[in-house]
Amino acid sequence: MTISRIATALSVIGAAFIIYVGFGFLTDPEAAASGFGMPAWPHGDAADFLNVKGDRDVVMGLLILALLAFRQRFALGITMLVMALAPVSDMLIVLAHNGSTAAAFGIHGLTAALVALTGVLLLREPRTATIAASTVSPATVR
Repeated sequence: MTISRIATALSVIGAAFIIYVGFGFLTDPEAAASGFGMPAWPHGDAADFLNVKGDRDVVMGLLILALLAFRQRFALGITMLVMALAPVSDMLIVLAHNGSTAAAFGIHGLTAALVALTGVLLLREPRTATIAASTVSPATVR
């Protein structure tokens, strides 16, 4: 399997995963929040902020798919490296608020590592210039 195929597979899996997580926070925020690693979650009107997290997650997943669809692989690589900061931040927030250490490292830390790995693989893909056959005249081939 080539670097390009691995990077594409990881990108699609990552996009699907974060969209799934986002929809969880949009449709049933309190249930989705239980696996995040924090010791307590907001209730009542304050729980609406969990929908904001869901919305952002869905948008990040769609961004990955859009960059793939438009074949912007180098831009996707840079984007993935930047996006890796979100789970790093989540991990630090969980740790700072006496949340689950296992969730902080096992969920958020591992996610950050996989997203960063995907970004590195995308940036390391060989870039080859392609010349359309119709632009080469027979006189230039000789």
